[in-house]
Amino acid sequence: MDGLALSLLGAAAAAFLAGIGSSIGVGLAGQASTGVIGEDPEKFGKVMLLTALPGTQGIYGFVIAFLILLKLQIIGGEIPAVTTAQGGHLLFASLPVAIAGMLSAIHQGKVCAAGVQMTAKRPEESGKALILGVFVEFYAVLGFLASFLISNGVQVG
Repeated sequence: MDGLALSLLGAAAAAFLAGIGSSIGVGLAGQASTGVIGEDPEKFGKVMLLTALPGTQGIYGFVIAFLILLKLQIIGGEIPAVTTAQGGHLLFASLPVAIAGMLSAIHQGKVCAAGVQMTAKRPEESGKALILGVFVEFYAVLGFLASFLISNGVQVG
């Protein structure tokens, strides 16, 4: 596999795995939210943020994929020569956001689903539920930062 293919595999992994995790996490929280809103539509505003929160990991993965594609000048440029080593470096640079994003989004969805249930019973505590969901977000941010810093260190062309 040549360097360009490895680089593209890394960009795809970042977007794909983090996106899968986000879709699962948002789905878990959304299922809980739908039940709560069905019983009390006034709680929509309180559960909306909890439902959306696991979606951020997909955004982080997309941003890393986009940065890799920019580095490769695939978007509006002439694609530089990419060695196998450079491609491997970009592939490995994508893994922190891909894996941390996927796993943290799924677990964040579970925490947010539980937070939705808490909000159903005690709406005044919805802020605490959101804070608990943000704790999981921290690890997605670390994965994003690791991928960002590693990929910025790779020179191509």
